[in-house]
Parts: sequence; structure tokens; C-alpha cells
Amino acid sequence: MKVRATAAKVMFQVVEQGYSLSAALPAAQQLIPAKDRALLQEICYGTLRWLNRLEFIAEQLIERPLKGKHRSLHYLLLVGLYQLFYTRVPPHAALAETVNATKIMNGDSFRGMINGVLRNAQRQQEELLQAADKNEATRFSYPRWLLKKIKQSCQYGYVSVLQAGNEYPPMWLRVNLSRQSREEYQQQLTALGINSTPHASCASALLLEKACDVNELPGFAEGACSVQDAAAQHAAWLLDPQADELILDACAAPGGKTAHILEHQSAVKQLIAVDFDETRLLRVAENLQRIKLDATLIHGDASQPEQWWQGPQFDRILLDAPCSATGVIRRHPDIKWLRRAEDIAELARLQSSILDAMWLQLKPGGTLLYATCSILSDENSAQIKAFLERTTDAIHVPLNEQDTAQQPGWQIYPGEQHMDGFFYAKLTKQVAA
Repeated sequence: MKVRATAAKVMFQVVEQGYSLSAALPAAQQLIPAKDRALLQEICYGTLRWLNRLEFIAEQLIERPLKGKHRSLHYLLLVGLYQLFYTRVPPHAALAETVNATKIMNGDSFRGMINGVLRNAQRQQEELLQAADKNEATRFSYPRWLLKKIKQSCQYGYVSVLQAGNEYPPMWLRVNLSRQSREEYQQQLTALGINSTPHASCASALLLEKACDVNELPGFAEGACSVQDAAAQHAAWLLDPQADELILDACAAPGGKTAHILEHQSAVKQLIAVDFDETRLLRVAENLQRIKLDATLIHGDASQPEQWWQGPQFDRILLDAPCSATGVIRRHPDIKWLRRAEDIAELARLQSSILDAMWLQLKPGGTLLYATCSILSDENSAQIKAFLERTTDAIHVPLNEQDTAQQPGWQIYPGEQHMDGFFYAKLTKQVAA
């Protein structure tokens, strides 16, 4: 019962208090036995993934919503519904454990109500799900404003994007090609019974058939591989760093792309990694230390480089801009409920400011690669198009046939070749005549 009570507390912290799941869940996992932590994670991720749908179902079954000091019991009810509808937990166990959790949540007086609602949900499951399917917001479990944004932005089929956002994310590895070939590392995995598939166009990426603990991966502690989605792995390949170049990785945390740039080209003159979040910058240091790589780490605001950089202009800049992260919802389902409609315009203004600032730090003839893990055009193609219109010395470098002057950039949608949603645009700086 403690797992369910703890899950309800995490839900309350995320949805009502604005905590990120990555902050609330690890702290909660320390409060329960190690053997129960995987179940807690599954319940928390799943309840957030289907939150809108579960809320709709709860509304059909309760006369009055639980409010005030009893609000956490509302999330206990949603936790129970998630188990009944979306997990392989035996229904009798899901019911009993959820109802018993009221004891440790000071909600004993609501025990009968929660028991009755969950039993009715079990009996009426087919009708309730059919009713939820009649509306896209409850069918796919997205807030209405975000659903509308995704419809506007995703030309090739928004339904596939919404569905992909509710899937379990796959586990991709980035093979350190400075140590061994992808084929050699894949053979090491196979020898351990870990099956994988190489990505067709990203030479460092392997998709695991089944996720596993990183400690099971051969040489992980020594930097033989890293966990990184294949979409994100394209950054180093597209940036294409050369020997003796000065490289800037702006907004670098947690450091996966920083490390990949150095794995890809060990002979760079210097790599500067900058991030505004000093705590997350520590993650960059940890990643580099594990792989035994070296970069200059700077705590600074990418929109104000004059405050932290007085050196020469850079040959290449990777700008992994702050964004809505709508391309990685399947990995972070709390994004759907933590983001607000007004955030998108604010993020677009910040991205524009950083782009302009970074452009001044790029030498003539240099390359800037703009990247986001967003699927919204405001942050991606529209952002780059506006930049090109106001920046006379910027040259657009198409990355594929879909990357045009009218709609610049390469948009990867969630689930495409099993990748996360990502966006890239490549620009070079004109050399004065």
C-alpha cells in the first residue's frame, strides 16, 4: 500500500505543486524498499502519461471532486484507475492496495468511496474508455492548448505524434567510435545476450531490443558507450567538427552532445561547454570524467556571451536551445502538465535572443547548428526563417529535401525510426567580399 500512497504524493507534487517528475520521483523512491521502486516508477510515469484520460473517467464516477486537504486522495484514485486500466497488476491486488493506502494518507473516511469508485470503474471499463475516446484531449491525454499546437505544427500526421508521445521510450546507445567500431561493440553486446539494431543513418547509434541497466553494458563505466537517443546523436555528425577548430557547445548540459563532439573529433583545438544551470553543469563534468574527455566548462548565460567569453570567435557552434521539450514527452510525460500555453512564446523570444548573441560569436565562414527537442514550429522552422530574414550574412544549409527556404530545418517527429522528436537547422556565416 505504501507504493500507491507514495505514487499519489508524487502525482500531487507534479500536477498541483509544479515539481518535475525527475525531481519528485527519485526523492520518493528513497522512502520505499528497493524491490518496489520499479513499480513506483511505472505507476508514476503511467498515471502522468494518461492523466487527462484518467481525470475524465474519475469525473464520470464521483459526485464531488476531492479538494483541499483531501486533494492527494484524488491522485490516489487516479493511481488506482491507472493500475486497473493500463497495467498487468491483478485487479484484486490493485484494488486492495489502493484502498488500503488511505490508512497511511489519513483518509480512512474515504476508504469506502474510493473502493466503490474503483469497483464501478472495473465494471464499466469498456463504456468509460469508449466515452473518453470521443474527445481527442481525453483520447490521447493531452491538454487542449498543446493538442492544438501539435496539430498546427505537425504536417505529416499529428495523430502519430500524439500516439508516439504515449509510448514507452526505447533505449539507444551511442557507441564511442574512438574506442571501437559499432560492429565490434554490437558483437560484445550479443555475446552477453543483449540484442541490438544499428541505426540506418547514424553511425554511432544502436537500438536495444530491451532496455537494461547500464551496469550490464560492457565497458560503460570506462566510456565504451553512452545512453543517448539516436536523434540527439545526429548533432555531432551534423556539426562536423574539424581538427584544430575552436568549438562552442552552448546550453550544453547534461553533456551528451559535448562528449560526442569530442569522441567524433578528438583533435579540436578547444571545446567550450556553457550552461546557465550550474547544477546541471556538474552533470557535464561527470559525463566527461567517465569517458575520460576534456572540455572547458563555463557557467554562463548563452544570451550574454560577453559576460563569460573574451576570446576569439568560434569555428563552429552547437546551439542546443532551451525549448518546450515537446519532442521527448514519451520520456518525460510530466511535460504535458508542467508546460503552459504562454511558455511557448516566451521560449521563442529566448531562443531568438540566444541565436542573435551566438551569431556574433561565430567567425566568418563558420558553422552554427541550431537544435531543439521540440516539435513546435514556433521554436523550430519559424524561428530559423525569422533569423534568416533579419540576418544578412547567414546562409541556410539544407540538410535534406524537406529542408527548404520556406520551411528551413530538419524536423524529426517522435517515433520516426524509433527516435525522439528533434529539430536541426544548419547555418554558415558569409565571408565578407
